[in-house]
Amino acid sequence: MKMMTAIIKPFKLDDVREALHQIGIAGMTVEEVKGYGRQKGHTELYRGAEYLVEFQPKVKIQIAIADAQVDAAIDAVCEAASTGKIGDGKIFVAPLEQSIRIRTGETGEEAL
Repeated sequence: MKMMTAIIKPFKLDDVREALHQIGIAGMTVEEVKGYGRQKGHTELYRGAEYLVEFQPKVKIQIAIADAQVDAAIDAVCEAASTGKIGDGKIFVAPLEQSIRIRTGETGEEAL
């Protein structure tokens, strides 16, 4: 099992959710976050004054997936989240030691 974390642009969330649903991944956790990488922020004009926006709004998606679904999930997120411009995001994949469904007590991949 793996824990996949994707950081994407907020307006791409519905596209990513639909792409993952099409490959059989229905559950995810979503958080609104802020951050920066190579994009390094930008300046905006507010009431005639310029100010620097250092942290960009992003969405963090976490998905617990079976090992067999990792490559398909990565491809789905990359395709759905891509705009071809800087700041499209990142995907991180880490091992997931254990998974337990609280309601039934199922463990491992059955609990995903």
